Amino acid sequence: MFAGIIESVGRVVRIELRASGGLLEVAGGPEPTSLQIGESVCTNGVCLTVRSITERGFVADLSDETVSRTCFGGLRQGDLLNLERSLRVGDRISGHFVFGHVDGVGEITAFDPAGEGWTLRVTVPTGLTPFIVDKGSIAVDGISLTMCACSGESFAVAVIPHTFSATNLAGRRVGDRVNLEADMLARYARRAIEALRSEPGSEPRT
Repeated sequence: MFAGIIESVGRVVRIELRASGGLLEVAGGPEPTSLQIGESVCTNGVCLTVRSITERGFVADLSDETVSRTCFGGLRQGDLLNLERSLRVGDRISGHFVFGHVDGVGEITAFDPAGEGWTLRVTVPTGLTPFIVDKGSIAVDGISLTMCACSGESFAVAVIPHTFSATNLAGRRVGDRVNLEADMLARYARRAIEALRSEPGSEPRT
């Protein structure tokens, strides 16, 4: 589990996509001497397991599910990656609970200056529209952000200078695709409501 507070920005050293899954090598991020094989690192919003440790970073396997559900199929050498290690008991939760389970891929349609910061607008796949609500939380490439100016097909977020400089957003442009994860609490709430509505006699009386 993660908080969506990016700790460092790494780069793609190597990505190998195969008929089944693939492999990603990352440079930068946590000090290699502090990493452990088998630990989880949220990488552009995707929970990856450290397979091996290199002098510059780490290597992780990519499953078919990861490649098909995320932007990883389009990664290239040198691309910037948001990195966050898993939470420890007692850590402050400055963002929101992020699981690293990407729900879908969005596209940046606007990224405009706004005062001292920027306004980022992202389109969403149909399956995520029920979770797009004003003041709700969403993870964009693993970054915990608060939505505003929501429509059925897109949302906007305010990007402050710190977030811009401390994440891969500094290199993002209109047309780029981003990994999106809906707020898990909102997902459970929706599922509970659906279950209640499906129970016999749950229809509203007239």
